[in-house]
Amino acid sequence: MKKTVFFGALTVAGLAAGVASASTLDDVKARGKLNCGVTTGLAGFAAPDANGNWDGFDVAVCRAVAAAIFGDGNAVEFTPTTGETRFTALASGEIDMLARNTTWTFSRDTDLKFDFVGVNYYDGQGFIVPKALGVSSAKELDGATVCIQTGTTTELNLADFFRSNNISYEPVPIQTNAEGQQQYLAGACDAYTTDASGLAATRATFEAPADHVLLPEIISKEPLGPLVRHGDNDWGDLVMWTMNALIAAEEYGVTSANVKELAAAPTNNPEVNRLLGTEGELGAMIGLSKDWAVNAIAVSGNYGEIFEKNIGESTPIGLARGLNAQWTNGGLLYSPPFR
Repeated sequence: MKKTVFFGALTVAGLAAGVASASTLDDVKARGKLNCGVTTGLAGFAAPDANGNWDGFDVAVCRAVAAAIFGDGNAVEFTPTTGETRFTALASGEIDMLARNTTWTFSRDTDLKFDFVGVNYYDGQGFIVPKALGVSSAKELDGATVCIQTGTTTELNLADFFRSNNISYEPVPIQTNAEGQQQYLAGACDAYTTDASGLAATRATFEAPADHVLLPEIISKEPLGPLVRHGDNDWGDLVMWTMNALIAAEEYGVTSANVKELAAAPTNNPEVNRLLGTEGELGAMIGLSKDWAVNAIAVSGNYGEIFEKNIGESTPIGLARGLNAQWTNGGLLYSPPFR
């Protein structure tokens, strides 16, 4: 098994090395659209509606990058990926970036030859169980069957947690969140484990959400964020600074409603002026127009707007900002300076 995993890592790394020499931005511009990898469907993060239109927290990042390049947040094609197919899709060039609840880890950054461009959601792995099971702690799951997505960090975290607590479990392997939800609701597993945000999103789709309990344990650090291939730093910079623009915009009070007005003339804040292109030449430094950040912010709003619309406390998912609040509000979010 170890040899198979190692070979798989080499294969992904080899694919990434094979396409890294090309300019991704040139390819995207020539194609006329961004190819963005997302999950196969997770409410609030990335899911298609009845008409096939994608929406969600991660989808908004893809649309912001497309808008930064083309001035059009719809100039993007979404490719659904599973935990096992996502890295091959990125390494092979099938997609230009991946934005799908992917945890930044040492091996993914180095061995698989990817660059994480930042963290857009600080998360941790949790558990959901039926209330009828009568369990109030994950440490009470000795001997339980647990639904777990293969090809994810949650597999390793689950094994570590049960081993460190000297309890046992029986894994029920699944490929997608939709399969995990179906298996869990059908009683094929006693518990389902994945990122806590994903569990909240999944529970929100249940017919009777109150019949299911999110256990209190958070057993890992899961810094989630978009990633690109190693070897094309210019493209990585573009994606990174587009995400940073959304974060900085919230800090400085730049919203989808006022961004065009603020960009019409310089403000009293030099940082805002540089961000919006009324001062300096930051856009040219990443191969884009002066109003790249204006377009990125206008399409779905700043980070806070995107959060509240898709997964915030007023939505069925009901996530509090917590660690994902701005640094000025006790959270971990801030952007490096635009200067």
